[in-house]
Amino acid sequence: MTKFMDVHHGMHGITADQLLAAHKADLAIEGEEKVHFERAWADPASGTVYCLSEAPSADAVMRIHERTGHPASEIHPLPLVV
Repeated sequence: MTKFMDVHHGMHGITADQLLAAHKADLAIEGEEKVHFERAWADPASGTVYCLSEAPSADAVMRIHERTGHPASEIHPLPLVV
């Protein structure tokens, strides 16, 4: 499985509670696509959210985010991790 970093734009003013709720929504259904969301970060001022996951494909990551109502703007594979 590959690690992925996905990026969400346009989430200006996101709060810690909203970020946690979005992350929990992903965790609730991640197994259906064999994805595991490890962590999420946000910059409320720029509206940018980052999520780190491990998944069989970028498409699997995108499907989970779409189903939970916050599709990713970008998904980047991370084939090298130290």
